[in-house]
Amino acid sequence: MGAGGRMSVPPTQRKSEAESMKRVPHSKPPFTLSQIKKAIPPHCFKRSVIRSFSYVVYDLAIASLFYYVATNYFQHLPSPLSYLAWPIYWYLQGCVLTGVWVIAHECGHHAFSDYQWLDDTVGLVLHSCLMVPYFSWKYSHRRHHSNTGSLERDEVFVPKQKSQIRWYSKYLDNPPGRVFTLLITLTLGWPLYLAFNVSGRYYDRFACHFDPHGPIYSDRERLQIYLSDAGILAVSYGLYRLAMAKGLAWVIGVYGVPLLIVNGFLVLITFLQHTHPSLPHYNSSEWDWLRGALATVDRDYGVLNKVFHNITDTHVAHHLFSTMPHYNAMEATKAIRPILGEYYQLDRTSVFKAMWRETKECIYVEPDDGDQKGVFWYRRLSSS
Repeated sequence: MGAGGRMSVPPTQRKSEAESMKRVPHSKPPFTLSQIKKAIPPHCFKRSVIRSFSYVVYDLAIASLFYYVATNYFQHLPSPLSYLAWPIYWYLQGCVLTGVWVIAHECGHHAFSDYQWLDDTVGLVLHSCLMVPYFSWKYSHRRHHSNTGSLERDEVFVPKQKSQIRWYSKYLDNPPGRVFTLLITLTLGWPLYLAFNVSGRYYDRFACHFDPHGPIYSDRERLQIYLSDAGILAVSYGLYRLAMAKGLAWVIGVYGVPLLIVNGFLVLITFLQHTHPSLPHYNSSEWDWLRGALATVDRDYGVLNKVFHNITDTHVAHHLFSTMPHYNAMEATKAIRPILGEYYQLDRTSVFKAMWRETKECIYVEPDDGDQKGVFWYRRLSSS
């Protein structure tokens, strides 16, 4: 289950990688959302309870199998093999649980079924088990979808303008500094975002996903934030009881490290979907919903595309029609590509190469000289 995509790259793919660096158009598209929707077969928008649950059952069955093997057989392996087996378990379990995370994310978009109460129930249970405040994130993520590409109102991975660059950034603009930045981002980025709104939009007071009375939420949403917090507390108590019974090391090995893998993939996927040298961002003078939704990029994670339920390589379609179930998103993506034309962005660059490149090339945004001042493009700090 490699995250780097294909090992060998044919010439046609190399050409597509080079073309993917070409800036996408930033002018008003010559098509409408309605025209895009008409290109998609109507059945792609239909949600099936049975089919959606089949993915939940499949993912949880695989995760249970990995758990069973790890807890029943690893202890009988000789030392060298056991030291190898546990990292393999952590990675594989983290990948499968990322798929579970994606299904819960789909519940937050009302893409799991036709019943909102069922979507919220399944999403609350699955996300709470992965230490995600379901309703809290559901509402902030919905605002991200409503304001994608907006420098003032987008909710996550909002790029800084040059005047906002911190003094220490120049000391991190080198290979060791980028390694350090990536390590911190992939390990601590998710909890820092939830707890302190790191990389999120600016609010005039402290913003936290666990605070029902914080500025992220409206009055009608606050009760559900309490439910999210209750879900996290319930799972935390369950983990505490497990640690008391099995030991802290057992909980960390079986659950904690795979959860770190999940969090790392979540941050990486989101970062690479919205951070690319070819993508524009807009201030309030230029932004509109359709252009913002198109300022995203599909990526290729190889076999992990399927493990992650294609959230990686159908993200453009997801931003246009977020209530569409994931199992129809590939068909929808193929249908809309001819309509979108140059407005559609797909980058097949290996994930590891893209992660490094974007960390180097996408430090801040600013308009081009003499161009539209409301359209911002990524810049690098230096030529190193």
